[in-house]
Amino acid sequence: MSMKRTNVYADPEDLALIKEAAKRRGIPEAEIIREGIHLAAMANRVWDEPLDWPTFVGGGEPVTNEEITSVVAKGAANR
Repeated sequence: MSMKRTNVYADPEDLALIKEAAKRRGIPEAEIIREGIHLAAMANRVWDEPLDWPTFVGGGEPVTNEEITSVVAKGAANR
């Protein structure tokens, strides 16, 4: 992936935290900054299409641990 250089201003306290994290993780400070930019970009993304969330049919009653265990066991048995 090609990258483009840019300049940003940052608080000295934030830069100190980045420096500390980079040293602890053994990676360049720039990598942490790139990760932060990516997370900020994704958090502010506007999607063209609405998300297609699955729907579940139920009576509105809470599900018990036993029901969950039963469904998971059936799914595992069908693998």
